Amino acid sequence: MLTVLLGSPAIYGHEEREAEQSVNFVTCHDGFTLNDLVSYDHKHNEVNGEDNRDGTNDNRSWNCGVEGPTDDPGVEKLRNRQVKNFLTVTMLSVGMPMLLMGDEVRRTQRGNNNAYCQDNETSWFDWTFLAKHADVHRFVTLLNARRVLRDPEPERQRVSLNQLLRGVNLTWHGVNLNQPDWSEASHSIAFTVERQARVFHVIFNPYWQPLDFELPRLDNVGENPWRRWIDTALDSPRDILNWETVESVPGYTYRAESRSVVMLISWL
Repeated sequence: MLTVLLGSPAIYGHEEREAEQSVNFVTCHDGFTLNDLVSYDHKHNEVNGEDNRDGTNDNRSWNCGVEGPTDDPGVEKLRNRQVKNFLTVTMLSVGMPMLLMGDEVRRTQRGNNNAYCQDNETSWFDWTFLAKHADVHRFVTLLNARRVLRDPEPERQRVSLNQLLRGVNLTWHGVNLNQPDWSEASHSIAFTVERQARVFHVIFNPYWQPLDFELPRLDNVGENPWRRWIDTALDSPRDILNWETVESVPGYTYRAESRSVVMLISWL
């Protein structure tokens, strides 16, 4: 995951290829939609008429405790958070993000992961989801708006992935600074990246319990230098803020709730 986050340099670092050579996605036209990835453990292709034998069985999905639609507010809240987690990782990774149509509003195919033969409500875009999942739509809209603002570099200047990575100061952490846990049992990671007078601190906590992460101390920026831009565990509209209204984070410890992604910012 972390190598993909950096644009897959083992694949695209040779021959000084551009970062955009790496196309990053979680879901595509084949397989589950993003909503169904967090709502179903198994495919449900019965309507395709092949006794559920078509479509892949290797979906890498988790239903968050209930198979399919549910009125359980706890399960639904977790699914919403997982959707935002996937969107955040996709949009913040180095390279070219690709989103499946409708993932920005949690479009569902009711567990069908091979719906090419369904020219009906299964595969159509349901526009009522824009209102039903307006918080997810807002979340990905603000993510995308910030991502498309390029660094102030000359137009058409070609920058390779290797050049891009060499131009940043990157440090990995665990819950403790400078102590990343690379073991197979690890359930969390954080990193700090500095580039062009901005510092970003990103926390991934896929663990099922909240964890307290140490934050780096920054020189010459005063007390409480960190500002929170993203915390997928918070309810909308605090889950992602406008860049100009990011909230101050007191101290040098941040509690990341279970199964969440956090992004903090500081200006040098």
